[in-house]
Amino acid sequence: MSPTSPDATGGRRGHLKIFLSYAAGAGKTYRMLEEAQELKKRGIDVVIGYFEPHARKDTIAKTEGLETVPRRHMEYRGSTFEEMDTAAILARAPVVCVVDEFPHTNVPGSETAKRWQDVLVLLGAGIDVLTTMNLQHLESLNDQVWQITGVRVRETVPDWVVQQAQEVVMVDVTPEALINRLKRGVVYSPDKAETALQNFFKEQSLVGLRELALRQAAHEVDLRHESPRSNDRLLIHITAEPATAMLIRRGRRVADYLRAECFAVFLSETGDLRSLPPIDHETVERHLNFARSLHIETRILQAEQAAPALVAFAHREQISQIFVARAGNRSSAFFRGHSLISQVLRLAQDMQITVVAERQGTPRS
Repeated sequence: MSPTSPDATGGRRGHLKIFLSYAAGAGKTYRMLEEAQELKKRGIDVVIGYFEPHARKDTIAKTEGLETVPRRHMEYRGSTFEEMDTAAILARAPVVCVVDEFPHTNVPGSETAKRWQDVLVLLGAGIDVLTTMNLQHLESLNDQVWQITGVRVRETVPDWVVQQAQEVVMVDVTPEALINRLKRGVVYSPDKAETALQNFFKEQSLVGLRELALRQAAHEVDLRHESPRSNDRLLIHITAEPATAMLIRRGRRVADYLRAECFAVFLSETGDLRSLPPIDHETVERHLNFARSLHIETRILQAEQAAPALVAFAHREQISQIFVARAGNRSSAFFRGHSLISQVLRLAQDMQITVVAERQGTPRS
């Protein structure tokens, strides 16, 4: 990282560096604070915007001598919470700000819903940011993490946000070493550590997460190499099926790997959501908003027959891959017909079709 002073008139955007690992206790925050200390030694104005100590003595020691911007106290449902004070950091205007726990959800009533949104504000003001996150919080990997660990992570960061980082540093440690740290009480208190070992920190789960993290690190390197966009264009079929959330994540991730454009389309006999039953209206709207949050272009198309309209749109937009969810028993006749998937396969033989089925326990997005 080579920070420079913010330039309010020139509109310089801050430099984002993310310290990434596959589980708590791997040493992300420690490494981030080490870098902050090194920047301070070089005479660079660096402050701590937010730091979560987790009672880890070695990590806390790394904050000594670093200026900390006081947290903001907020009242919610009779309790007091502490959040990062973004306004105070902007007023202080450091060159570099250290922000722990990038995916954190802010207390209701905050100006932003997520800490990563606060970081975007700092970057927009020309402040460089060092931050930390675990792999399981990356939105496109949510389903894979769930399949590996059995835990559905609720706090996620959209991939496009992480892709804005100029640097992503993989902080690696073997699962054996991480489990040893946990047993020694370095990561959590003994009672919490024992619970973690029975759940998220099972060795098999950690091995799977680490492999996923190493592949993601390679992907981040590839993304930052200058290469032209591909000619591929992807289409995601939006329905009220629970598997649609998984479909959106899969399509977005494939599009990122291929450097391809991505569309999400909902088909309706009326061209809008008005004719849907209330529960389906709410679900489809949520799926469309979810796709938009991942920077996927969305369309609502009027169609008397779903499959022909979907494939016609795909041909018109020169789509190369279509992602569809296998319909469940609750699908409307409009989508069932003589099997939407069978019709799409017959009509789109010049395209690659990916079918995603709902797995047992798949929640709605």
